Amino acid sequence: MGKKNKQFVEKITAMEDDFAQWYTDVVKQADLVDYGQVRGTMIIKPYGFAIWENIKNELDKMIKDTGHSNVAFPLFIPESLLQKEKDHVEGFAPEVAWVTHGGEDELAERIAVRPTSEALFCDYYSKNIHSYRDLPMLYNQWGNVVRWEKTTRPFLRSSEFHWQEGHTAHATDEDASAETEKMLGVYADLVEHYLAIPVLKGRKTNKEKFAGANYTLTIESLMHDGRALQSGTTHHFGSGFAEAFDITYLDENGKSQFVHQTSWGLSTRIMGGLIMVHGDNRGLVVPPRIAPTQVMIVPIAQHKDGVLDKAYDLRDQLKNVARVGIDASDKSPGWKFNEHEMKGVPIRIEIGPKDIENEQAVIVRRDTGEKEFVPLNDLEARVATLIEEVQQSLFDKALQHRTDKTSIATTLEEFKQTLDEKTGFIKAMWCGDQACEEKIKEETSATSRCIPFEQEKVSDKCVCCGKEAKELVYWAKAY
Repeated sequence: MGKKNKQFVEKITAMEDDFAQWYTDVVKQADLVDYGQVRGTMIIKPYGFAIWENIKNELDKMIKDTGHSNVAFPLFIPESLLQKEKDHVEGFAPEVAWVTHGGEDELAERIAVRPTSEALFCDYYSKNIHSYRDLPMLYNQWGNVVRWEKTTRPFLRSSEFHWQEGHTAHATDEDASAETEKMLGVYADLVEHYLAIPVLKGRKTNKEKFAGANYTLTIESLMHDGRALQSGTTHHFGSGFAEAFDITYLDENGKSQFVHQTSWGLSTRIMGGLIMVHGDNRGLVVPPRIAPTQVMIVPIAQHKDGVLDKAYDLRDQLKNVARVGIDASDKSPGWKFNEHEMKGVPIRIEIGPKDIENEQAVIVRRDTGEKEFVPLNDLEARVATLIEEVQQSLFDKALQHRTDKTSIATTLEEFKQTLDEKTGFIKAMWCGDQACEEKIKEETSATSRCIPFEQEKVSDKCVCCGKEAKELVYWAKAY
């Protein structure tokens, strides 16, 4: 590696030395974000936002395909409205940012900058749902929310973040349950098939569920450092919010009934997961299906006759099978290689005078660094195939990593020893008592991540108290 190239890579701390600093270095060096002027806020730069837009566009299509309509609700929530659902407001109280003045005048009532929009949607539903014919009401909105976090990190935990939040109202509890499960499936499909991140699907414990929900379903992912990340959640509210906000409808028999509701959301936090699952010591690695540029063409000795023309010809040729860019800047080829590796571009194509003479191009994979020589006549077909190969390879690698970092513990001592020796998921049985859940967190810093839909029986006894176990739980230290 040349001196310039080595210096370029040295801008990133090795993840083995300091994973937190590695993450920060990648976020900055891959040109994803800059820091905002207010603590915990971030400026998502063009490249970072292009990745988010690709995720957003795929998810938006999936949401619409399941019958939901996009809407836009206000950013501000009157305090009196937020207070209507007791458990909900208590759950968010520490994170709410308040507006107390309008210009120079103190407001008669504080206004919350939305941490989430349940109260706004419930108020709307209470005024617009009258009959069973109005149901189901299936809404989704894209926007930003504010949660005043104590500790912040770009994407993973910021004071302001972008997301979508779905809010639906149904005639029956069964319909709401089906919606909650269906949208979790949509999230799992997005994260696994587009972001190449394997997920665990399951239910949160009562301690970890969304404030005000009957229950919360979740997809959980494992990061490179062995910590878990909650990657998307769906919440079943039953009629709790409807009773608080008086959301009723007349059924087919003319009898007044409370609606049953759900909400669900996926945010820019998943960008942090993308970085920490696939990234390496050379920078970001972006799965092809959500990469803004899937193929970057780098002309070699571009000052020589015919090289740039050939590079542009290749770009036009490959547009049918990929999102293609060309780096015709006056920077050195080595600088360009490192720049696009840093940004995680899945495939690089090199074309120079000798390649043109031999009627071939050089293809380099970002995920493995493998290099191959491909005849120009075969290039289009090879690129199309390679995009899918890289996508699948990233998923398989992440799945193997999760398998390697998943352990079983049957006693609390074994649980602690496992965490000391190897980070990752721990499968352990639980009696269902919240006191045991809290004790595990207090003594190990690990939290319950989910009660998986696919249950196993690794022991008869609770990992904490030794009493009869009720269910298997995945535990981990988490972001």
